[in-house]
Amino acid sequence: MKITYKGDYALKAVLDLALHYGGDLVTIHDMAGRIDAPVKFLEQVLLDLKRGGFIQSRRGKVGGYLLSRPPSKVTVGEVVRFIDGPIEPISCVKEGYSGCGDMYKCVFKDIWCEVYQATSDIIDNVTFEDLVSKAGSIKQVLAYSI
Repeated sequence: MKITYKGDYALKAVLDLALHYGGDLVTIHDMAGRIDAPVKFLEQVLLDLKRGGFIQSRRGKVGGYLLSRPPSKVTVGEVVRFIDGPIEPISCVKEGYSGCGDMYKCVFKDIWCEVYQATSDIIDNVTFEDLVSKAGSIKQVLAYSI
């Protein structure tokens, strides 16, 4: 699995919206500043996330972006797969793949299946609500001073 820059910014954008869930709409300029993303590139990422049903946008003077679903209902795996595609490390791991003549005697296939399963088990079970909680814990640690 390889996360592209687009995938990375998509995850950061969804997390930013999750951090602001239930509050005011988030403007693209505010978000770009917080996640250190170029505004023009972020526009493309947000458009894709909107097409995927992850976010909504509102136009106007008080417009901006918000999550379409609660953070507890959006997983990291959903966003990664939507933006960057399948997470299988190699084609033969895909269900129904038949493009390799050595597939049934290949000693590597089981390893790649385990890698895929382990990756899926992690990213499909981490919600953006989990990440919001984790981000809150990090902020508390960083805010500590003597």
